[in-house]
Amino acid sequence: MTPAHPGRLGYAITLGLLAALGPLCIDLYLPALPELARDLNTPTATAQLSLTAGLLGLGAGQLIFGPMSDKYGRIRPLLLSLVLLCIASVGCALAQDIHQLLLARLFEGLSAAGGAVLSRAIARDMYSGHELTRFFALLMLVNGLAPIAAPVMGGALMAFLDWRGLFMVLALIALLLLLLARIKLKETLPMERRSQGSLFSAWAALGQVVTHRPFMGFCLTQGFMMSGMFAYIGASPFVLQELYGMSPQAFSLCFAANGVGLVIASQTSARLCPLWGEYRVLKGGLTLAFIASATLLLAGLSGAALPLVLVALFFSVASNGVIATTASSLAMQSQGHRAGSASAVIGVTMFTLGAISVPVTGIGGTSVLTMTMTIFGCYMLAIIMFTLLAKKPKTA
Repeated sequence: MTPAHPGRLGYAITLGLLAALGPLCIDLYLPALPELARDLNTPTATAQLSLTAGLLGLGAGQLIFGPMSDKYGRIRPLLLSLVLLCIASVGCALAQDIHQLLLARLFEGLSAAGGAVLSRAIARDMYSGHELTRFFALLMLVNGLAPIAAPVMGGALMAFLDWRGLFMVLALIALLLLLLARIKLKETLPMERRSQGSLFSAWAALGQVVTHRPFMGFCLTQGFMMSGMFAYIGASPFVLQELYGMSPQAFSLCFAANGVGLVIASQTSARLCPLWGEYRVLKGGLTLAFIASATLLLAGLSGAALPLVLVALFFSVASNGVIATTASSLAMQSQGHRAGSASAVIGVTMFTLGAISVPVTGIGGTSVLTMTMTIFGCYMLAIIMFTLLAKKPKTA
């Protein structure tokens, strides 16, 4: 399929920025989590629930905006989500206790989900096959800048802003993206391809998606891999700053280095897919994930020094770049006529599993061991789901 609009790189940048809203809402305030816990006089584990609330919102929001976009087109739901994101971010900044913050974070996640789910759906409207994989790699390139830039930006902004100021920055970003989307993006789902009937019938299509076994195989593979990634995101600020003594700025740079690895892995996988096929590249990514996470677990069990932990973390995070690119493409290729709903299922799976994995790292107190055990367990579940459910397509 040829692109519906010219300028693939420009479109990828715009969609990548929208897809990055989810990671941005999670990552920007990571360096401020210890300060947030002290300011609101709440335990570390409770402060981590602000991550869980955001992830739950990001998951549930997919189920709202995905089917809605199959019914009403992509642009109107997208603009609505950005308006709501701006309002919710201001609510986070004004929260007076942890309960108010958790509620505001839930709504912030719900609204940020629009950018995540609709960027994938728009890409599927425009491309298929290896072209779709390459476009997802471009999205990952732009999207990968979010986990690189967000904590670095957050650490830098903390030099003159508190955690409330970081949420006001998120509100400003949402406003700027609203203007960018309004100017740059055009509707990619014509009237004749939209879901017929009521909005409830569009939500009913979710049932057809989740009962498609190969789709769910790739979806759950990516979902469990990303849950391991979220376990790292939620636990690493406390592990690296409070247990290993890193400053917020040093932690931000470490987080950025892992983001670079994620981007490199995604771009490499896109180049390999035309040669080896998405399915084989995905298997290679899962092999890397097993080796890296097993090494990380051994480092945690043995109380290894920081350098070994950082190296194992780098490759554990990088493996997600391979799997996110290939698994997303393989899943979406099978659901072109239900792209919005399929994208919603992928998103809700990732963020729901991520919301579960984050508090697991805090059981008994967040430590190197709880973080490494959770990451390894999530990656093993991803491999099991791939083995049991995924099926190699004829063209991959």
